[in-house]
Amino acid sequence: MDAIELEREESGHDELASPIPKTEGPGTPGILQLAWPAILGNLGFSLVGIIDIKIVGSLGASAVAAVTTGHRIFWVIEAGLIAVTAGTTALVARAWGANDRVEAQRATQTSLWVCCAIALAVTAPVYFWADSLVSIFNLDPETLSLAADFLRILALFNVFFAASMVLGAALRATGDVMTPLWIGLVANVFNVGLVYGLVYGRFGLPALGVTGAALANGLAFMIGTLLVMILWLRGTLRLKRQTGRSLTSKRIRQIFRIGYPAGIEQLVTEVGFVLFLWVVALYGTAAYASYGIGVQILSVSFLVGFGFTIAASTHVGQKLGARDPEGAMQSGWRATGLSVVTMTILGSAIIWTAKPLAEFMIDDPEVVRITVQFIYVLGAAQPLMAIVFTLGGALRGAGDTRFPLLTTLIGLVVVRGGAAALFAWLGLGIIWIFGALILDYMIKSAMLIGRFHSGRWKTIKV
Repeated sequence: MDAIELEREESGHDELASPIPKTEGPGTPGILQLAWPAILGNLGFSLVGIIDIKIVGSLGASAVAAVTTGHRIFWVIEAGLIAVTAGTTALVARAWGANDRVEAQRATQTSLWVCCAIALAVTAPVYFWADSLVSIFNLDPETLSLAADFLRILALFNVFFAASMVLGAALRATGDVMTPLWIGLVANVFNVGLVYGLVYGRFGLPALGVTGAALANGLAFMIGTLLVMILWLRGTLRLKRQTGRSLTSKRIRQIFRIGYPAGIEQLVTEVGFVLFLWVVALYGTAAYASYGIGVQILSVSFLVGFGFTIAASTHVGQKLGARDPEGAMQSGWRATGLSVVTMTILGSAIIWTAKPLAEFMIDDPEVVRITVQFIYVLGAAQPLMAIVFTLGGALRGAGDTRFPLLTTLIGLVVVRGGAAALFAWLGLGIIWIFGALILDYMIKSAMLIGRFHSGRWKTIKV
């Protein structure tokens, strides 16, 4: 996302003099104040994702595998956008905590310009090279063709994804989690209706199958992005549009200096996922589709954890901006504890109901069987994932984006990728491949606990 403009000093002084809403203290109420709207919004996205997979699942395992592939490749491409949003979060939260509202707003506008430029630059290559991008997976021709079409459609909406990511990150960094929640809920309602209509040909819409699901996702995101842009341009959000020169080389350097490790981390993460899925694909379309369905079911737990990630990132960034490093430390640990408890409870409930949930998603006995195995394995890893999500977010909120990159390189690429490749080479069953996930999260959680406990992130300059 991007925006523009040049400044007037009077308005800047007025904004600095006005009271700035901040988060509460590092206790549980302050964490929950930020976390619950993000959790509710994420659960909405999770529910929509489950409905999408349920609808697409009626078209067969190949359709589910195509959607899984298209989404995975798409998020590899988005690594540059992740870099910008990570820099946005750290800069906006630090400026907001320091009572410098104008700088927070200008950092947001700079991020919008940069992120939209990146999004536009990659749209055409992704659209025209979609077949080559999805061909890295050893899937049947029908699935690869569907995946390429899915990816092409998503690429056309790339600039809207970019704008939504930056404005959402900036608003959350100021403590405004309600606006992204309501915008997300509106987009989700459109998404469900459009997916149903465009996949099956309802409401007078054409029946487009998997392509219809991609078009529905893109249109819903576009609607949500246009809504938040209108609110921002009208000045009704906490972050205001600043006149004056926001796009400066200094701000761009700051964003990338902080954000590039997060962007590289995202790229490494997605490449690691692609390699892992490549190994899974060796076990056939049923195993591959099972992974996509299992992740979607467990996303109910993941996305609750992401709510605490947002809370930790915002609290830590604002506390450091307010020169309260001990408050930042307390916020990070408190958010992590809440995340562990919540994700453990949800993961246990999903494990308990794994088979009926899998049967609800798809009518294919082999896919159901493997999906249940996957849920058992990844469900057991929920406490570890909670630590990785939340402490990783806390460090990024502090501007410490390099250490999470290191944990991803070691945990995902070396441990998970290496273990999965070894197990496949030994001819072990698919459950062993899934088991490599637990090793990955064990290593990453241990590394992040050590880093956060050390307190070295408290002195990082942004």
